[in-house]
Amino acid sequence: MASTTEDLLLQLLADTQSSAQGPRRQAEVHLEQLQSNEAFPTSLAAIASHASVSTSIRQSALSILRRYIERNWSGLDEEISEGPLVVISDTSKEQLRGTLLSLALSDEADRKIKSASSFVVSKIASVDFPEEWPTLLPTILHLIPTATEGQLHGALKVLGDLVDDSLNEDQFFAVARDIVKVVYDVAVNTSKKSTLRALAVSVFRGCFDIMEMVKDEHGPEVKGFADEALHAWSPFFLEVMKLPLPPRQEGSDESSRNTGRETQEWRGIIALKLQVVKTLMKIRSVFPQLLLPQSPVLFSATWDELSLLQDSYQNLYINHDEQGRLEDSDGLPYTLDFLVLEELDFLQSCLRAPPVQKELEAQIQAHNTVQNTPWVLDVMKLAVQYAQIPNEEEGLWDIDVNLFLAEETSVTANYTARTACGDLLIKLGEWLHQGALEGLLAYTKILYAAPNSTWRTKEASLYLLTQLLNDFLDIEKSVPAQVASAYLEFIDYAVHRGDEYLLRARGFLVAGVLVQSVSDESFPTVALLDRSIKAIDDDESEVVKVACIKAIQGFVKAPGSVPAERQVPIAVAISNFLHAKDLTELEDADDLLVTLVESLRAAIQLDPRVSVAPGSGVLDLLFLLAKHGASSFQLTMLVNETFEEIVLALSSIGTQGFVALCEKVLPSLTGAFDVGSMTEDHPLTTLAAELLAILSENGSEPLPPGFIAATMPKLNRLLMNTVEGEILRPGVESIKYMLMHDPDQVFAWQDETGRSGLEACLIIIDRLLGPTIEDNAASEVGGLAAELVVKAGQERLGPFLPQLLQAVASRVATAEAPAFIQSLILVFARLSLVGAHDVVEFLSQIQINGQSGLQVVLSKWLEHSVNFAGYDEIRQNVIALSKLYDLNDNRIAQTTVRGDLIIPQSDKIMTRSKTKARIADPDQYTVVSAQLKIIKVLIEELLSASGAQNATAAAAAAEFADEEGDDDGWEDVPNVLDLGLGTTKADLMAYGEGSGSFMRQRDDQTQAYLTEFFRKISSENIAGFNELYTALTSEEKEKLSELAQQA
Repeated sequence: MASTTEDLLLQLLADTQSSAQGPRRQAEVHLEQLQSNEAFPTSLAAIASHASVSTSIRQSALSILRRYIERNWSGLDEEISEGPLVVISDTSKEQLRGTLLSLALSDEADRKIKSASSFVVSKIASVDFPEEWPTLLPTILHLIPTATEGQLHGALKVLGDLVDDSLNEDQFFAVARDIVKVVYDVAVNTSKKSTLRALAVSVFRGCFDIMEMVKDEHGPEVKGFADEALHAWSPFFLEVMKLPLPPRQEGSDESSRNTGRETQEWRGIIALKLQVVKTLMKIRSVFPQLLLPQSPVLFSATWDELSLLQDSYQNLYINHDEQGRLEDSDGLPYTLDFLVLEELDFLQSCLRAPPVQKELEAQIQAHNTVQNTPWVLDVMKLAVQYAQIPNEEEGLWDIDVNLFLAEETSVTANYTARTACGDLLIKLGEWLHQGALEGLLAYTKILYAAPNSTWRTKEASLYLLTQLLNDFLDIEKSVPAQVASAYLEFIDYAVHRGDEYLLRARGFLVAGVLVQSVSDESFPTVALLDRSIKAIDDDESEVVKVACIKAIQGFVKAPGSVPAERQVPIAVAISNFLHAKDLTELEDADDLLVTLVESLRAAIQLDPRVSVAPGSGVLDLLFLLAKHGASSFQLTMLVNETFEEIVLALSSIGTQGFVALCEKVLPSLTGAFDVGSMTEDHPLTTLAAELLAILSENGSEPLPPGFIAATMPKLNRLLMNTVEGEILRPGVESIKYMLMHDPDQVFAWQDETGRSGLEACLIIIDRLLGPTIEDNAASEVGGLAAELVVKAGQERLGPFLPQLLQAVASRVATAEAPAFIQSLILVFARLSLVGAHDVVEFLSQIQINGQSGLQVVLSKWLEHSVNFAGYDEIRQNVIALSKLYDLNDNRIAQTTVRGDLIIPQSDKIMTRSKTKARIADPDQYTVVSAQLKIIKVLIEELLSASGAQNATAAAAAAEFADEEGDDDGWEDVPNVLDLGLGTTKADLMAYGEGSGSFMRQRDDQTQAYLTEFFRKISSENIAGFNELYTALTSEEKEKLSELAQQA
């Protein structure tokens, strides 16, 4: 390695792994500077190819080279933020392709280097294949049949990456048979290592991803090819599923670095079996009908495999702390827990196949009842075995009850065999209905009667009952009274197990779910609740205590109402539990805090008046929990909802209830502003502002005396000193609601300098309309300004009114956030309801950045109107626009605004680069008069108000459902949210931005108003409507005609 560049890079790569920050950072900067050197990529490739260099340096070289290639290889500037592109010469590209492919296909022993090099090859191939690198795929396919072990590993990795990332549908189907044949030959070759055979199966599975994308367009051809391939592979799949696991040394650890033959064989067979099951699952999801005839055989094979694996699984994960969920450097999972999980999921899928169900139903009929059918009891036994609490989980739950609650509430991402068994019982319940409950009860009786049953199996049977009952509750399916009563015996047994705290906890949790399913008044709901309350105080185990606290939510929901006098004991028990803990530890205990708030909320719902009862500490307890969980979004939402329920309940019983509530909570809320400011605890301040907004929104009219004096000083100071939108929005809303309910008290209030409430509001509005506050942070200021203008009027505002309106209009010009634009526009919309001419007159007289204020405001107003949200806001906007139109004012007619989108007409094929260029060009629109645009907007609003848009969307959905309705009964909706789907990401992002797939609901009032409006202006030709009508699009004319016929 005589090259100077290589020597320099070797030293720099070594320095990047230094523990000293200075040399490490200096080396990273130097590497970035060297990227413009033509020898940079080829030298990195050369370093990666040298076996004499340490593995860590070679991996680092490949990692840097991968990023370099991703950034520069295509020549398209896709990441502007990462600096200028480096042009790679054709000579260097040719050299890199050869060097890296040679490394990937070499006999290199280090699998990490092989994986990294093949990944870099795939990055190049994603750009160059096949045009610039036509020999790549033929080289790989030619090599595989005669490759050595090392070569085969690299070739399969490259081939897998090609299938996953580089082949389009045309390229794939040109070589599909060759690919499937070559990987099949590897997969069935028992002389090859099991891990290589597993890689081959993984490549075959990747082929179905491509077939899935094109099956709608080329259904018969694709399905025919898949059927042909599956015909050859099916015997192999069954053979692998029936393979016994090799013997394994007792006590050997799957996660150990032991590379002995025994361990490698164990891992290899599991990896191979896993890939086979994953491939079958993939085929079932893409072409369910192809596997349908084999579903009984596959069900039997999976059942037999799971039955055989029980002892090994029990020994590794239930009795010992074996590490699971492990993958090798190629991303192949190889631990037994992964295999069991996949097979449980596949068993569940097979159980829903019509041929399997037909055979199993015949057995049920032969035995007359579900509980007497052997296979039902066998399924329950299998599920109980795999649903036992793993030894590792037991230890973790004992240390941290948050982990226990996360598992219990299904908020954990840790999908395990235990949760898979719960899903299996749920699917049985969907098929057998109450028969699933009866079958589980029959096996539970056998289990509890057996002298050798462990507490884990007993707990697992009750856990499965919990999952099944929760599903029954979700779909409002009833539970037979005799079944529920039969389980009381097992609940009683469980809650009295002194040394088995997890079984005790399960007993209470089952009780909390079971009581919700029973409407029998004789059922001992209250007695079970009392026992749970007592256990919160008396039980030694924290897990049992939190299980009882969670169970309270179920007791309160039970059909037989829990007496309101149980509120105080519940709250006291929760309070005692809370104060026995180190409260500083709660800030990281989100799941526990959420459970505490949910249970406290359930108790309050029995009778919200307990919140203001003398000596009641319910609200103090709620605020204490809120204080320690203020940084948790879920918890603050729960606290807000709980507080809103209290406010609404007490407001509904009259002013006295609201006054009592204010006396209780205002000192705490305003005190939180002080604490939050002193400690810079923004989440606490935000929560206090949100709660004050809820209180103000639902306040009495007028507000209680002293309400403004108690809240405005600190709220005013807060709004004048923060730039945080999370604080500004609810804070501004609070003042808006105070003005709505009691403007006189607001205007009469004075701060310590003698400034009136009116002046304070104007100063706050002026600050929020300034350029230093972001759009989203100031999004509620328009509502405050509008309320102030309406409530104060010209008399109080005097010369401040035009100043205020000009400030709002000026901010409209720069506003970009939709919610903020709506907030500002509604100031003028509300004024237009009573004085449209005055609004036009004012806007025509002011200048904003050299333009007429009318031009600026109307442009933004009409462009964003159709995106407004909120029934009242939409209705106000519609009426305001109709008032502006009725003016028939030449100044509006002469104002030009953006019209319809101009859609470019082209029959050219859009390449990726042309698409990017198109995206870079802004959309083009027609230019129309504001008068015509008002008509266009109101037609769209009429369509929305009539519900026609929703009907159109529903019709499209029904048509789609009809197209998808020819399934075979073995397809199911995925039970996970696929974050890999672009549509999912787009919907989530849109939801986060407040838009999403938003469809307005039918609004009869707005529809009636607009129908009358259009009838009048057309019959009387107001503002030249008949001339404007000719300028409408054919679609808009059709909408008006349709709606006129419906009217």
